[in-house]
Amino acid sequence: MPYSQVKVYSDGSHYIGIPYKPNPRAKNRRPRYEEVIEVEEPSEEVAASEEETAAVGKNSADVHEKSAPPAVRQMTRKELFDELYQQTFGMKKREQKSHIVKEMLPYFKDGSSCRAFVEQNFERKHRNIICRRTRLWRKINHQHFNYFVTFTYADDKMTEEQFAKKLLNTLYHFSSRKGWLYIGAWERGGETNRLHFHGLFYIPEGTLSGEMEILRDFDTRKRRMQTVQQNTFFAKRFGRNEFRPINHVSEMPQAVQYLVKYIEKSGGKLIYSRGLYQYFVTDIMDEDIVCPYGLEDRKILLFDSFGCWVKGEYIGQVSPEVIKLLPKVT
Repeated sequence: MPYSQVKVYSDGSHYIGIPYKPNPRAKNRRPRYEEVIEVEEPSEEVAASEEETAAVGKNSADVHEKSAPPAVRQMTRKELFDELYQQTFGMKKREQKSHIVKEMLPYFKDGSSCRAFVEQNFERKHRNIICRRTRLWRKINHQHFNYFVTFTYADDKMTEEQFAKKLLNTLYHFSSRKGWLYIGAWERGGETNRLHFHGLFYIPEGTLSGEMEILRDFDTRKRRMQTVQQNTFFAKRFGRNEFRPINHVSEMPQAVQYLVKYIEKSGGKLIYSRGLYQYFVTDIMDEDIVCPYGLEDRKILLFDSFGCWVKGEYIGQVSPEVIKLLPKVT
């Protein structure tokens, strides 16, 4: 029996299909309501008073007389958890959980419900990372990236906000006008706290503005001389940059680990250019299926030379040219 509207992705070696199954609950799904809580924060006057108390040995009653009422923010428990999770990133897991439970306890009726909420949200964070890794690999396996690029903020040219906005705007225009593809993440240097943008790039031949120049300088972090290939177009407008050619097969896993490390460390999201997709959609004939695949056989393993069909029309044997003609799912 042919399968229609199969979402197909590559695992790096084979094509895997996910047959379409309608979800009867999708139309009736209601948005989940989350209760808004009021989170008190000490004002700057309170913090100053506490420092003064520690210095001169005044009692807490005097401090309360001088301090202003605490500021109040309205947010959900989930938003508060995400904020505390980011603040405590880098702690040992047990210490991190204990700290978050302690901070969130006033917003629950008892300790058991607070601890259960924190455990559920740690699981949510773990699932999100797995989903991001999976989505990242599926997008990467459909492309052939040829550079790992780093852009470093230069404070003598513009502010950080201007740097981030103008850089992404430039990359957006290069993507739409020159066919660039990229996946990147923001990160701050460990010692300098300087803002960086790291990314995997596909840059079609002949579309890179400016010239490539070789820089040789001393890497203070690694304590050794290094050679960097820099682009003059981006150096003039944004500051230091590095365009490192990569081999898609042998160096890609390490490059992906870099990006995963950045999003786990910062808690941020990856930035994808337009044109990157997880799946292409096609009808699949029985003779093109090797066998059922995956958990509970929900997927199908396809032959490398399977045919692609759309609404009964044969498009051709799978190839980069044929895939361009098929519907995509991001």
